[in-house]
Amino acid sequence: MSSTNIFKLRCSLPGHEMDVRGVAAAAFPDGAFVSVSRDRTGRVWVPNSSPDKSFSEMLCMAGHSNFVSCVCIIAPSETYPRGLIATGGNDNLICVFSLDRPQPLYTLQGHKNTVCTLSSGKFGTLLSGSWDTTAKVWLNEKCMMTLQGHTAAVWAVLVLPEQGLMLSGSADKTIKLWKAGRCERTFTGHEDCVRGLAVISSTEFFSCSNDTSIRRWLVTGECVQVYYSHTNYIYSLAVFPNSQDFISTGEDRTLRIWRKGECCQTIRLPAQSVWCCCILPNGDIAVGASDGIIRVFTEAEDRMASAEDLQAFEDELSRTTIDPKTGDLGDIKMEDLPGREHLNEPGNRDGQTRLIKDGQKVEAYQWSVSDGRWMKIGDVVGGSNQQTSKNVTYEGKEYDYVFTIDVNEGGPSFKLPYNVTEDPWLTAHNFLQKNDLSPMFLDQVANFIIENTKGHVVGPAPPAGGDPFTGGARYIPGSSDDRGNTGADPFTGAGRYIPGSGSNTSAPMGVADPFTGGGAYSSAALRQTSTNIYFPKTDGVTFEQANASQIISKLKELNGGAPPEHKLSEDIVESLERLLLVCGGSNSSECPLTIQEINLLWKASHLPEDIVFPVLDILRLAVRHPQVNESLCGEAEGVQLCNHLLSLMRPEGRPANQMLALRTLCNCFSGRHGRALLMAQRETVLSRAADLAAVCNKNIHIALATLVLNYAGCLHSQPDLEAKAQCLSVASRALETVQDKEAVFRLLVALGTTVASDQTAQDLARSLGVTSQISKYSSVSDPSKVGECCQLVLKELQ
Repeated sequence: MSSTNIFKLRCSLPGHEMDVRGVAAAAFPDGAFVSVSRDRTGRVWVPNSSPDKSFSEMLCMAGHSNFVSCVCIIAPSETYPRGLIATGGNDNLICVFSLDRPQPLYTLQGHKNTVCTLSSGKFGTLLSGSWDTTAKVWLNEKCMMTLQGHTAAVWAVLVLPEQGLMLSGSADKTIKLWKAGRCERTFTGHEDCVRGLAVISSTEFFSCSNDTSIRRWLVTGECVQVYYSHTNYIYSLAVFPNSQDFISTGEDRTLRIWRKGECCQTIRLPAQSVWCCCILPNGDIAVGASDGIIRVFTEAEDRMASAEDLQAFEDELSRTTIDPKTGDLGDIKMEDLPGREHLNEPGNRDGQTRLIKDGQKVEAYQWSVSDGRWMKIGDVVGGSNQQTSKNVTYEGKEYDYVFTIDVNEGGPSFKLPYNVTEDPWLTAHNFLQKNDLSPMFLDQVANFIIENTKGHVVGPAPPAGGDPFTGGARYIPGSSDDRGNTGADPFTGAGRYIPGSGSNTSAPMGVADPFTGGGAYSSAALRQTSTNIYFPKTDGVTFEQANASQIISKLKELNGGAPPEHKLSEDIVESLERLLLVCGGSNSSECPLTIQEINLLWKASHLPEDIVFPVLDILRLAVRHPQVNESLCGEAEGVQLCNHLLSLMRPEGRPANQMLALRTLCNCFSGRHGRALLMAQRETVLSRAADLAAVCNKNIHIALATLVLNYAGCLHSQPDLEAKAQCLSVASRALETVQDKEAVFRLLVALGTTVASDQTAQDLARSLGVTSQISKYSSVSDPSKVGECCQLVLKELQ
């Protein structure tokens, strides 16, 4: 099979009735690919043995109630050895199909607006992006995570080969790198909407944008190259297997082939918007466009279309009308254009365009290096000297039309200005946003514009239907309780009371509990048995030990030096001392407290941050008492307690307060009301707590790990996969910075508790790269519990 290094048409595939918005190479059958369209269908195409080297439609999939915007292939698995097809649509849904039935196996609901981009990863994970400004991670028919941070539509998403790394590109002009659900980096450089992303390797990727540029990035943040050649918005990218050469398509009606960093071939199509492209396993290229046709191009001579078909394609292209207002050809002044003789001069690069005047017509030609000649690519209409003068003024600007729109009968009317060069769907979208009107009116308003401007559409257009986020492109449709064992406390150091100082106390030797501190745990018994004593751990781990005399001494010392407006009375100090003595003992629950004492504690916990920490330590112990747990964590006061502790956990806050707030949250799990409160506030609490992994303080890290562990224990027997996903994400992120072995151990137990007996959680952990992240701990022997627990977690994830 010989190759010419020049791509030519292989075949054209009609079938879709409207724009083809996505194409993707299928996992099965060999050589097949999938397309999706605004006609609300997806189609599977397989190569046939006919002389025209074409494709046959194997399956037509239907499941969306609105335009289908994107498609991706979910890799084969044991359950689905042929892989699955995922499609996203303007109905806010993701439909997942098998290759043997036209209706979806299942649908994924969660996005609040159009799903416009999809990417699949290992272990069945699916990443989606939407106009609702979010990306979502899905696994086993459930949303595991929502990635929030963009301020405009998420147009492109990508799962990178390195497990756990994901990318999102947005109309806010930025690209974000996510790891375990957290934004690790934001890439800036594009000057307009980011429309497409493509993998180069585990460390590099491409992006394309409405700013007409393609950029090559390192995941570390650097933009290493910018490519220019397109003259309008770039919609899609695909990379050849050599991870260097690539292709791109866009609003300038072209498919462009890039080799060694240069655009070496430009193929124009007889359609304004070339929405999508993919590279097939044999190196052929499939593209979808706004005329509803899929075209496949090849550089293999034996797969190229016949001479007659190639000529027919060229003739179709030459009959196209080109509107110069798209910006593809620059400003045109007929009097300055040369005549046909100008075509006798050869071009100097493939894809170069030349305009010539032929009588009263303007024709566009493109230089073909392979053919050594100028090919006509269309007739130019509506040059700058032919533009219809605008004659309606609105808010100081001239427009072709200013419509009056009555949305509600009897309500106010709205003015809608419109130029024929604008996209009616984008205009309608902006109109609804500006006037705070429901998006439900989008189709109605856009179709009103289309119906009332039909006579001014330039050139042939596809059937009705459109996309409000094409960025103003020239696409105009219309002419067609139980408390657990204690965690050791560092407040027992001799001499003085310093939050965060001291060492863990020891407990009796043996296998009683691996959470009792440094020298308290011997692994000898474990080595003699296969019993997993580490996880799942479903009883809460709390911080109970304290030196009451030192806490009161420090409280009195700080209170003595406090400004008058913050000084506590002797009665209040005595009340706090009694409360501490009651709550600091192991049988504290047997001693009753008064509501006045509890209220005084709550009030004292709001002292200035530089003197409050002894009171926080009393609060940390007190929330274990049933009365305090019920009073401060109940429905009425619980949210206030949570918010107060979260405010103390600000990244810029004092480490002592951060640690004590975390410990207080951990101890809240000892009571029914505290558990209910923290489960209700899980997303906020864990998000704020996760930020403290960056604080270089081992006691904070141990408290953070314990909090994650307590959440994992509460969630173990529950089917709340999104909550488990957050636990996995926070634990995974914390392991990147935490060094203290006790904190690492507790995070490993949290991971083990989360994934134990839950196949979906195990799959998600694998997709987040947890296996490779924790494997380094499997050989830790000091303390041995770290290595042993790690090995057990890895066994769960095999």
